[in-house]
Amino acid sequence: MQTRPAPPSSRGRDHRSPVIGVIAQNTTLYGPASMVQAIGDASLDEDLPVTIGHVVGKDTRAAVRRLTGQGIAGLIVIAPVDAAADMLEAVPAGLPVVTVDGPPGCPAPNVSVDQHAGGLLATRHLLANGHRTVWHVAGPEQWHGSRAREAGWRAALAEAGVPAPPTVRADWSAASGYRCGRLLAENPSCTAVFAANDDIALGVMRAMTERGRRIPEDVSVVGFDDVPEAGYTYPGLTTVRQEFAEVGREALRLLLDQLDSGRHTAESVRLDPVLMPRGTVTFRTTPPRDRC
Repeated sequence: MQTRPAPPSSRGRDHRSPVIGVIAQNTTLYGPASMVQAIGDASLDEDLPVTIGHVVGKDTRAAVRRLTGQGIAGLIVIAPVDAAADMLEAVPAGLPVVTVDGPPGCPAPNVSVDQHAGGLLATRHLLANGHRTVWHVAGPEQWHGSRAREAGWRAALAEAGVPAPPTVRADWSAASGYRCGRLLAENPSCTAVFAANDDIALGVMRAMTERGRRIPEDVSVVGFDDVPEAGYTYPGLTTVRQEFAEVGREALRLLLDQLDSGRHTAESVRLDPVLMPRGTVTFRTTPPRDRC
């Protein structure tokens, strides 16, 4: 990606940088928290102050009103769930806004990682390693990324001519992955699992190991996100990496372009995920065990 030129001095007539607002839900989770951090880091490079607004409870509109009432110059909305549509409806007309992981069809410029492509990468990798099919432990249905990852999993199985096993659903936590893993461990035909995020994957691995299913000899596992701990599990977790730093830079670039030009932009950016092969996937040369 080309280096963005230094921001023009006309951005603030009083020679002060404008304040940028960032609003997010679910910042206890790795993905949204990483996006907030990435936008904050990018703003430091531009010498721009940022104020953060957190959604508390279900009143998303109130969170937007609180933040926009502070006289911000523009707003970045991290909007990975269906309920975020209410936040966008509360943004004052004329305020420059950019979404991150915004809802499909959103008119605002949007920055996202191609979650569908990530599901394809994970599933194709497991199939290429000799597995007859791949089971998926999906995330919550109200998340755009969860649905897109699941769709990528289904598409990869379909292109291989493999029927999709029943979806098992979790809630992003390792505990929910563990519960799902206990169910899958009882199925000897389950030799490959694509988990919707790394925490779920870690829970699945723990459950499989407790049931005597070795990772990766008996069951290969792929996660999603590439959390900092992923390379330090044993074995190291194969996962799909999202480049959150690039997401932050691109979101800020789109917002500053609007501030510089004074015009709304329809530009959106979709970034490619990256497969990170590690130790939880191995080539399968033997049929699954008859018993767990």
